Amino acid sequence: MARVTPENQTKPINAMNISKNSIAIYSDLICPWCYIGKRRMEEALRQLPPSTIVSPSWHPFQLNPDLPREGLNRKLYRYDLQTHTPNTFDSHRLVWLAGVSGVQDVVVEALFHAYFCEGANFSDGKKLIEIGVAAGMDVSHLERSLASDESASAVREEEQQARRLGISGVPFYLINKAVSFSGAQPEETFLDALRRTQSPDKKLPNAGHDDAPQTCGPDGCQVPK
Repeated sequence: MARVTPENQTKPINAMNISKNSIAIYSDLICPWCYIGKRRMEEALRQLPPSTIVSPSWHPFQLNPDLPREGLNRKLYRYDLQTHTPNTFDSHRLVWLAGVSGVQDVVVEALFHAYFCEGANFSDGKKLIEIGVAAGMDVSHLERSLASDESASAVREEEQQARRLGISGVPFYLINKAVSFSGAQPEETFLDALRRTQSPDKKLPNAGHDDAPQTCGPDGCQVPK
């Protein structure tokens, strides 16, 4: 199985045949296709040889950036546990802070699980702190960070980067800064993208899945017909 390491964590490389790879994932924590896409990406990584090192990093894309900080109540939604549509900005701040602490993937997984499986409200700062602490983050630092503007500018800059990349729906994946595709694609798409970035041809086209229906955008989530 391939080794998966946080983006900010490095390990000594002794063998010449070690393959180091990066996957930048743009997503929102309330996007069902992002959660499904994470599972499919993980399945793809399990099929890679042990000599492959993959460093995933998670970046923000808010589906509802104009919602009030406290979110909106709702009565009808496809997920029975959900009674609230949150503003996800603070949850993205937690993800960024988790990246600094080296536990980003753990926190992202916990946020997805909390929202889709437990009906958590991301507008509740105490819940975000609880998730971070469970991943090993310092409670005092989290309380100070989320009560201040710390990490807010970093998240806004990453959101601007998403716009510069032309991202209009998530999940969106950038493999080794060379090949990109959107949607909760099957494992084969991830494996093909990783292979293509090892090509000596520097002019690599994108994977060509931008029209895939397995994405969420500002107008809602698309489903296969």
